[in-house]
Amino acid sequence: MKVIQDGGLPIKIWTDIESVEESAMKQLINVSKLPFIYKWVASMPDVHMGKGAAIGSVIATKGAVVPNLVGVDIGCGMKAAKLNIKASDLPESLSKLRSMLEMRIPVGNNSHKIIQDTKLNLKNLKVYDSLSTKTLERSLTQIGTLGGGNHFIEICIDENQDVWIMLHSGSRNIGKEVAGVHINKAKKIMKDMFINLDDMDLAYFGQSMPEYQDYINDVSWCQNFAHENRNHMLQTALKTIQEFMPLKNVDVVGNVISCHHNYISIESHYGENVLVTRKGAVSAKKDEWGIIPGSMGTKSYIVQGKGNKESFCSCSHGAGRKMSRTEAKKLFTIDDLKSQTFGVECNKVESVIDEIPGAYKDIDMVMEDQKDLVEIKHTLKQILCIKG
Repeated sequence: MKVIQDGGLPIKIWTDIESVEESAMKQLINVSKLPFIYKWVASMPDVHMGKGAAIGSVIATKGAVVPNLVGVDIGCGMKAAKLNIKASDLPESLSKLRSMLEMRIPVGNNSHKIIQDTKLNLKNLKVYDSLSTKTLERSLTQIGTLGGGNHFIEICIDENQDVWIMLHSGSRNIGKEVAGVHINKAKKIMKDMFINLDDMDLAYFGQSMPEYQDYINDVSWCQNFAHENRNHMLQTALKTIQEFMPLKNVDVVGNVISCHHNYISIESHYGENVLVTRKGAVSAKKDEWGIIPGSMGTKSYIVQGKGNKESFCSCSHGAGRKMSRTEAKKLFTIDDLKSQTFGVECNKVESVIDEIPGAYKDIDMVMEDQKDLVEIKHTLKQILCIKG
């Protein structure tokens, strides 16, 4: 861990400072200058540029909340489950299984054709009246859908040859729309109050404002949506694998591991209750289970937290991008994608090039940088990957 002092509160970084892109460093510095930051800003080893704040940031605040610190994919996170089957139980080709999963779990902008069962009440959203009927209706068909970008469904093998399911997804379009309403409200308040910021994407709600509690409420709702979304996909994936392997009684072994990595949480740190925002970071309290994925052709890790106080008990949420999607599409070819995902049953087409492993940081270096934050319990290698 290194410390930077550059005009605001300290920035504690769990990687080589030279490896942090200039744009991400500027975002870290801007956040560190906000008047309500608590103690310091923690930067995880997968840190890279985001919107307003760098992805891979852990930010504790007192008396205010910044909607863009969470961003638009509220509640984005991971779920992983070990199954009671071994690698040797699987057939040599998994192309049929990939097709079955893609047919049952909508990806990209797609939704189910009918409303899915959910206990979530849309009218509990404080911004309910600000959302279109189309957005509200669509949300109930997107429970159990993957989404786009770097969201994925994977079948993996661990060091003991056990088979795992691993999911990465968020709150879908409803989270994006809810975030957009609150972000625009915060910017308008800053403008109306003549508050100038280094970056207006850091517009905030003070704790005395009614919008503060409204935002906390809606983030919590979207986090529950994201959690339920991943639960539905896990159940669908299990049923699909069972159908694919009818001679095996496929089931989950042990506890299902679940973690958000774009969210807010009220926590106690250094004897005070503070609002912790993790933007592309995972809670890593002492002995807490977590998931740190690599890219679609590298390793992923099941970890337990070490409860490092200086990181506000956090760790990275993945490998982190080392180049933009546009750069990746210019630099790499389909042949590169095929080479870097050799042995993985996945879609090897032009639309996936921006998710090529070469566009991401070295996951082994990321894990080395945070060995004081987490302990590796299982090492996973994917054999099937579905990208959004």
